[in-house]
Order: sequence, then structure tokens, then C-alpha cells
Amino acid sequence: MRKITLLLIIFSFISASSFAQKPQQKEVTLTGKVIDKETKQPLEYATISFFNKRLNKIVTGGITDTKGNFSIPVNTGMYNISIEYISFKTITLNDRKVIKPENIGVFELELDTEALEAVEVIAEKTTVEIRLDKKIYNVGKDLTVSGGTVSDVLDNVPSVSVDAEGNVALRGNDNVRILINGKPSGLVGLNSTDALRQLPADAIEKVEVVTSPSARYEAEGTAGILNIILRRSKLQGLNGSITTNVGHPDAAGISGNINYRTGNINIFNTSSYHYNERLGRWYNDVKYFDINTPDLDERRDWTDTRKGLTTNTGIEWYINDSASLTTSVVYTDNSSDNNSINRLAQFNKVTNTTSESFRLDPEMEDSKTIQYSLNFTKNFEKTDHKFSFDFQYENSDEDQNSVINVNGIDSEIVSTIEDQSDILLQTDYVVPVGEKSQIEMGYRGSFDTRSTDFEVSLFDPDSGDFVINNNLTNLFNFKQYINALYTQFGSKTGKFSYLLGLRLEDTKLTLDQPTSGDFERKKFTGLFPTVNLNYEFSETQSLSLGYNRRIRRPRGFMLNPFPSRSSVTNVFQGNPGLIPSYASTFELGYINRFSKVTLSTSVYYSHATDVMSFVSRKTGESVIVDGEEFPVIERGPVNLGTDERVGFEFNVNYSPTKKWRINTDFNIYNLKRDGSFNGIDLGADNLTWTARLSNKLTLPYAIDWQTNINYRGPRKDAQNDRNGIFSTNLAFSKDLFKEKASIAFNIRDIFNTAFFSNNITAETFTAYQEIQFRGGRIYNLSFTYRFNQQKKRERGGDFDGGNGMEL
Repeated sequence: MRKITLLLIIFSFISASSFAQKPQQKEVTLTGKVIDKETKQPLEYATISFFNKRLNKIVTGGITDTKGNFSIPVNTGMYNISIEYISFKTITLNDRKVIKPENIGVFELELDTEALEAVEVIAEKTTVEIRLDKKIYNVGKDLTVSGGTVSDVLDNVPSVSVDAEGNVALRGNDNVRILINGKPSGLVGLNSTDALRQLPADAIEKVEVVTSPSARYEAEGTAGILNIILRRSKLQGLNGSITTNVGHPDAAGISGNINYRTGNINIFNTSSYHYNERLGRWYNDVKYFDINTPDLDERRDWTDTRKGLTTNTGIEWYINDSASLTTSVVYTDNSSDNNSINRLAQFNKVTNTTSESFRLDPEMEDSKTIQYSLNFTKNFEKTDHKFSFDFQYENSDEDQNSVINVNGIDSEIVSTIEDQSDILLQTDYVVPVGEKSQIEMGYRGSFDTRSTDFEVSLFDPDSGDFVINNNLTNLFNFKQYINALYTQFGSKTGKFSYLLGLRLEDTKLTLDQPTSGDFERKKFTGLFPTVNLNYEFSETQSLSLGYNRRIRRPRGFMLNPFPSRSSVTNVFQGNPGLIPSYASTFELGYINRFSKVTLSTSVYYSHATDVMSFVSRKTGESVIVDGEEFPVIERGPVNLGTDERVGFEFNVNYSPTKKWRINTDFNIYNLKRDGSFNGIDLGADNLTWTARLSNKLTLPYAIDWQTNINYRGPRKDAQNDRNGIFSTNLAFSKDLFKEKASIAFNIRDIFNTAFFSNNITAETFTAYQEIQFRGGRIYNLSFTYRFNQQKKRERGGDFDGGNGMEL
């Protein structure tokens, strides 16, 4: 508490100093008009920008109306004023002194014939932008995810995959840190996989794939970081958009964003409501080596109906030219109704007879999250001299209830109540050193508390009542407090630049199980160095080398020892004895931009210790189903051993013409695992690969046609032999009403091939599994209308994804 109080005092002092640093400026309004020099017609949506040379950034701006007129409030001062419009030459008024309201004139823009080709490329961005330290995926240009969710978006991002249960992996590694606008967010919620299926794709501007994070980032995530950046307009006045969609299986939704910016205040809101129905199936065919143990054929089919509201509202206050304060509130309210039918067939190898039982598991789930956040940013007079402070509080709760019916009789009541609260404190300070160097330092405190109350009541035929089973019921309290300090230094000398950083993180865990009386505290401290080097052969050709050390901490559900109850013969159970896994990663990247081609390649190597893996084994316990005794198979996490991952990634963006763009991504890697569990060798040596091809073509009548083809190669380890997965998505889009509206139709998984299959070989049994989460083809039709925005003109905000100094 003392730390929080001290930081708040520091924040208050700096806020006060920002007011006192210079006299309050007067706001005046500048007006004018922009027309076409040749036709004398007004130019709507021309952009007027005010550049402050002292701050080295654009501080305000606006656009023209349908008559070409503009009216922009601006603080008095000295500016470079730019008037620009796509395909026209820009007019710049340098060192213009603004001291009073005035009409600055009529500006006649001249068509720039030489730049038409280049401007067309900028206006129609390719779906993927390649940077040396990251890939940026522009969601707004991907027709195949229109009306979809964040999970659909991530499944199309190069290097990223989403499995049947919604778990996200980067280059085949599922330990990915997911951030919203550079920070943990209530939009991700208690259960990140569920939240990602509920947040609409239309709320996202872009996704940054960061495979070599700098020391500024938290060290969590051995695979890297996915930074999801939400849309926020920087245009003056009132503007926004609204999207509606309908689909099959039953789906409907509406989402919108609105932004009002005037003077020193910017108010923004993004909200959505969704309803969708998803069909799924799970199949498990188990054959035991013991002739006296019946084989199992288990099938589960479910219908998952989800609906919910998500809203994000905030206010940006530009205190003066050098300081701003942003506050926002995120609220989500989601519910789901999952009705599953589990059919269990037992084959007795001795008598050659088969018996069946049916298990109905209707599960109701409600979850709510509210998050309050505050950001203060102070820019000093010298370029890149900056201080920022962030405070964030989040509370989430999730309730699950189900009455399990076996062969027509209610037999179990299962209830799970989860509550989580998170506090985040973060401060960053960047100071330039000379002309081309800078030092950055900061502190981050993350204080997470979660409580899971899991209760199982079994039907007692003697009393006719449900009685709590104390062997299955569990109360689990989990706390994770992380304090971190970091510093990094970056510089550029000629064509060579570098960024060196070091981060220290101290973690304290508390595991409390009141129902069993178990209580444990854990503490571990780690140093995490980062190195990023870059050499520019030319403006279009560069070579980079990155190194980072990162950590994977066990999540709360992985430490919680309560068993799942979806199946009585197959259960999931956490492991309180898990310890963190550490990974060191090297990456060598090369990028080259030709006239119509951008080529990006990278070679990477990762070594991880105490790797966490999910292992299936017999528990020694058994259950009686229809008079037959079956062993209980438990699946859960263990610290297995070491991983060595060597891979090569290849990405090409190619634009044969202005109306045709192709993007392809290929990733091949070899995973060598050394480790054993309970005396059984679970090592593996497996080569696998993934490939994506995205083709976008503009047809006659300005109809956009996009096709995405994805393939994930087979994977194999000591227990699992996973088959490859192929899927194809198709979409069409057409702009309407002078690009103020768009209509899009897409089909995901056209050939109904996107299901996961796996062969498991354990010590006492073999099993074949299939999982299809989305349940086949999904059709979606969406309509978007924009007001005071233009599809190909609006630029992203000035948000810095958090890499510190760009290489």
C-alpha cells in the first residue's frame, strides 16, 4: 500500500508541474476551404494537420466537409500546417504563427500524377505489414473475418494458430502473452479463450506479433507477445461507424465505435452486442491393453449458445501541448448455455458385449468484468523525452452451473464460482542522450488475486437428496504478486542500431486450499536480458539479430487440484507442484523490399527448461458405469524436461497489380523434447510446418474477392500423434454510397475440414480423438456504415505498441 501511495504522490506532483510549466494557451479557431485546382470542385475528407516542431509531432487536425470547408480549434502557437488529399500534391505552410481566429484561405490542390501509383498502394494497404521486430496484421482489410471474433482474426495471423478449444499458439508454442493496447485488459477477462471468442473483430485495428520483445515488455510468454490494438479515431469532430451481422449457425450482432474530438477533449466509445450458436463434437475411442478392462467409445456433441455485451468508454484530456490524461472504463457481461450429450459405449472383450450410457451436461455460465484505467503522459521539450504513468484496476467474476443427467436421471449438480481482481501500476521514463541515443527505465507492479469455489453434489438414492461430495468439492485461493524493474539503452551509428535491455521480476505466489488445509507460499526472482541489433544495407534491405530470455509461470487453473466433471472416465486435474519454465530465444531476421514484393525471413532457436506439458495417465482409481468398472484417466500439467526448437519462417507480400495482392507465410520448425514422467520416457523429435496463402483480387464492379488457405502440419511427441489440418475461407465485399458503407459475405471452413485429430499412446492404453470446435461451415453477412470517416483514408492512432526505441 505504501508503494501505491508513493506512486500516486509522484503522479500528482508531475501532473501539477505540467500545469505550472507554462502559461495556459488560448484556443482559437482556424477556417478555410480546399478545392480541386483543375475542376474547382470541393474536396471532401481533405486532411489538415498542425505540426508542433518543438514537440516533433502533430498535435491536432481535422477534415473538410462535403463543401470542402474546415473549421479547426487549435491552441495559439507556432505550427507547420499541412493540407493533403489522396492523389494530390500536399500544401504546407511552414512556421505559421497562430495568435487569433482567422480564415487562412482557399487551398487549390493539384493532382500528383507521378505519385498516383504509390498513393494507391498506401491507400490499399496489404493485409500484413512486415517490420524488423514484429509483424503487423491490419484487420480492417481482411474480408474473411468480417462479422467474426478475435479468435477468427488470430487464426489468420501469420505465425499464429488457434486450436479446437480456442487456445492460441505462436510458432507452435502455446505460451503466448496477449495484450490489449500494450497492457493486460478486462477485454480478455477471466477466461482468455472465451473472451477472445466474444470480442468482435470489427473492434480491432491491428494485431502486432512480437517475437523478440524488448525489456520494456513483461517477461511472461516464452513464445512472444500478441498485442491487439483497438480502433480509436484521431479525427476532429464527431465520427464513427456501425456494423451489423447475421450468420449461420444462428448468429447476429451489432457493434459500433464513436469518437468526438473537440479542442482539448476526445471522447470515445466502442460497444458491441453479439448472439451466436456454435455446434461442436468430441470423440474419444480408448482401447486398453488389459483384456479384463472394457474398451470405451465416447462421443460428446454440444450446442454452445453465447450472448453478451462489451463496451469501452474513455476520455482523453490534452492538458496542454505536452501533457495528456486518459481515463477509460471497460465493462463486459456475457452468458452462455452449453448443452452437451455424452454417449459412452463399453465393449467387453471377454463376453463380446456392448453397453451404453448417456450423460447430459447442460452448463449455464455468466461472467462479468469491469476495468478502470488511467494513463498520464508527459512530453518534455526535447524530442523523445517522455514520462508516462498507468493505473489499472479490474474485477471479474464467472459462475458456472450444471445439472448432469445420466440415463434420464439427475445424478450430479456441479457449480463453479470464480472471482478475480487485478491491480496494475506501471511507469515508464524515456530520456534522449545526444542526437541518436536514448535511455529508458520503468517499474511495473501486478497484483492478482483469484478465488475458485468448486462444488459437486451427488444424488443419494437413499435420502432422495443431493449431498455435497467433500472429496470432489474444493475451494482454491490463488495470489500472484509481481514487481518488476527494467532499463534499456538504444543508439544508432550510421547504418547500425542496437537496443540493449535488462529486466528484473520478483514473483510471489500463494496457494491456499481451505477445504484440505493445504497452504503454500512460493517466491522466485529472475533476470531477463534482451538484445536487438539491426544493420541497414539500404533503405529497403535490413538484417536484424535478437535475443531474449522469458518466463512461463503456471496459471491458476494449472495449479488447482480440483478434477473436471465433463466425463467420469476422463478428468483434468491441476498440479500445485508446478514450477516456472524459462526460455532463451535467438532470432536472425532479414527483410528486403522490391518494387512489388516485400520479402521477410527469419531463423530462430529456442531452449526452454522445466517445460510444462499435459500428460495422460491412469490414476489407480476406478468408476462403475452400468455395472462395469473402468479406470479413471487423468490429464494434467507436469514439468517434463527441456525443449529445443529450431525454425525457419518465410513471408512474402506480392502485388502484381493495384487490384491484386498476394500474401503467403511459411513456417517450419523442429521440436526436440527430452523428459520423462513416472519413469516413462516422454521425449520427442518432431519436424512440422504451417503454411498460409491469402489472395485478394478486385473484380469488375469494384467487388473485392478474398481467399485464405491454411494448413497446419502433423505434430508428434511421445504420447501424441496429431494429424495435419487444412481449412479454406472465402469472402466477397462491395463498397456502397461513395465508400461510406460496405457489405461483406464470408464463409469459413468451406470444405468442413478444420477439425483436430490425435492418436494417443500411453503405458496401458491407446486412444484416438477428434475435436471440432466450430462444427463445420460458418456463413456470415455483415453491413458497415461510416459517418465522417472514409474507409481508405482514416489513419491509425499514435499508439506506441511498447517497443521503446524502434530498430
